[in-house]
Amino acid sequence: MILGFAKRWSLASYVVAAILTLPLVAIVIQATALDESIFPHLLNTVLPTYILNTLLLMLSVCIGATVIAIPAAWLVARCDFPGRQIFQWALLLPLAMPAYIVAYVYTDLLDYAGPIQRGLRHLFNWQSPQDYFFPDIRTLAGASVILALVLFPYIYLLARTAFLEQSSSLQHAARVMGCGPWRSFWRLSLPMARPALAVGGALVAMETAADFATVSYFAVPTLTTAVYDTWLEYGSLSAAAKLSAIMLFVVFGIIGIERFARRKQKLFQKHTELNDGDRYPLSKMQGYLALTYCFGLLLLAFLLPFIILVGYGWQYFEVSWNRDFLNYAVNSLYIAVLVSVITVCIAVLLMFVRRCSPHKVDKLPSRFASTGYALPGTVLAIGVLVPLTYLDFAINDIYAYFNAIGPGLILSGSVFVLLFGFSVRFVAIAIGSVESSYKRISPTLDMAAITMGIKPKILLWRVHLPLLRKGIFAGLLLVFIESMKELPAALLLRPVGFENLATYVYQFVSDEQLEHGALAAIVIVLVGLVPLIYLNRSLEHRS
Repeated sequence: MILGFAKRWSLASYVVAAILTLPLVAIVIQATALDESIFPHLLNTVLPTYILNTLLLMLSVCIGATVIAIPAAWLVARCDFPGRQIFQWALLLPLAMPAYIVAYVYTDLLDYAGPIQRGLRHLFNWQSPQDYFFPDIRTLAGASVILALVLFPYIYLLARTAFLEQSSSLQHAARVMGCGPWRSFWRLSLPMARPALAVGGALVAMETAADFATVSYFAVPTLTTAVYDTWLEYGSLSAAAKLSAIMLFVVFGIIGIERFARRKQKLFQKHTELNDGDRYPLSKMQGYLALTYCFGLLLLAFLLPFIILVGYGWQYFEVSWNRDFLNYAVNSLYIAVLVSVITVCIAVLLMFVRRCSPHKVDKLPSRFASTGYALPGTVLAIGVLVPLTYLDFAINDIYAYFNAIGPGLILSGSVFVLLFGFSVRFVAIAIGSVESSYKRISPTLDMAAITMGIKPKILLWRVHLPLLRKGIFAGLLLVFIESMKELPAALLLRPVGFENLATYVYQFVSDEQLEHGALAAIVIVLVGLVPLIYLNRSLEHRS
């Protein structure tokens, strides 16, 4: 806290926060606009189905991800079996795999013309679909299974951490009282891990609500696809904004549940160190069963889709390695680099003001600026385009007032709209990374610098920035990766003729030709592995 902190720093933070919260305000305002045609029609026909499907999908994915994540987290954290040290980080790998790619791979395998059904027909001499029953993957249940396979690591990671942090003395007490591994898990470990499981479930629910590509590929109507269809097919921005407002209500409801669960997460344990001897020794057969379960989960969620992708990439390399692929890769890099630099600069400004300002109200800009991460990509696109379109019209009206030809859609029709939208969505990641580094800098260092007559600008440049370099690097890395992978916002905001790797791959998935986009998909997956390696190394270093 600096008593002589210049007001221009605070003013700059409020201006930045106001710009970043503009999409949220635009959605609320646009949702209140009169719409006497499309939205009432949707309300009376398909909107209940959209809402019901969204809620059912979120619920089923949460249940599925929890059911498969908890055993894996428990085995890795509390039991000793062959390969445990590998699976503790390998089970995070499915997070690097976009769900729509997994959906395509399994659809290709399980469809009527796929190898599995062909093999069954050949084996049992079945002649037509009427001769046997095989579940259809292009359903809400199929989408739930695919999303649960891709998103379970959120719950696995938090549950594993919760199991590891539980006091070993409690486990010893349970053993003394005659509790075996099963009773200890059911009556002690699982109840203590419930807050972490609730937080993980909330993250999975938010990711499910924001998913567009998978449900669109499976033709499952949800609120996300409704926003997309209402905007692009019906041309009603007002109705799309109303649907976006409903989605916001759902998302903020989930955030409220997550905050409530986190409030109860504080536990008091004097001893949290876990030694290898504290883990339950499994018998040979139990160890092989644990190994089979973890490997089967990893195989279904990551290895099998990735191996098939590599096979496609190898087979179609000469077709895939073309000028379009290189141009779109450059576009992805260009956008990701600029967005990561912009968001980190904003994060440093907001957190510097938050740390040094003597006024408590100056903590608000960083909080408001972080709300963009809660907006699903399709909702964010609506919120970004509304104000930028108004600004474009205002600029062109000014030119017309002076009898000059306007510049056209220089904001909403250019790459600027992507930079703005991605910055709004991912600045929360950069803020979190910089905030984490700031907490490690002692406030006495600021006091010592101020007593030596150093001004805030010099304090930031010469003292804080060198100490924040690890947090800044982590923020740059994480925002870069997220910008490379982001699909829904890129799909809706991209200017005419502008593609990146995510939209390029999705076009092939939509056309049932992933083979031709496999090389680009492999690049996205490999880039997505970088933050997972960084995250795992951070966890190992912390432990």
